[in-house]
Amino acid sequence: MPLQDKKSGKALHSAIEGVVSSDYIWIGKSKEFNFDWGLERSNEVYKIFLVDKDDEILGLMSLIDYPGEYRIHLNLIEVGKSNRGKSKSVENIAGCLIAFACHIAFDRDYFGFVSLQPKTQLMELYQEKYGFRQYGRLLAVEQESSKALIDKYLNDEEE
Repeated sequence: MPLQDKKSGKALHSAIEGVVSSDYIWIGKSKEFNFDWGLERSNEVYKIFLVDKDDEILGLMSLIDYPGEYRIHLNLIEVGKSNRGKSKSVENIAGCLIAFACHIAFDRDYFGFVSLQPKTQLMELYQEKYGFRQYGRLLAVEQESSKALIDKYLNDEEE
């Protein structure tokens, strides 16, 4: 279930790439994002966008690699304002970004281990929708749960 057009249900061809310097200028001028993404420059920051509209970033995430702990920490994730809530036009932006973080965690031999520290009001969402489990103050997903997210959000289901 990659990105989907909410009205038609059709899959949208998207890509996830690292944010480059010129993206930070666009993000800073855009009214789509609330967070100051410039503060995340020391982390690995990724963007998701539609391939045919590569100048429009739909969502962002910031990752911190903890190799000694064999985990990727999802430090910050944000979906653009126009794709939040009932009026959104594109579905699955956050799911695709989280699944991409899981993919990175497998690539680095961390067994898909991705952690995050959610806002209290989002705790249930991460647990119910994405399969995260509580580990002290953090939530995390790993192994089979991470594979399930990758299968659901990154692998095309087209026949």
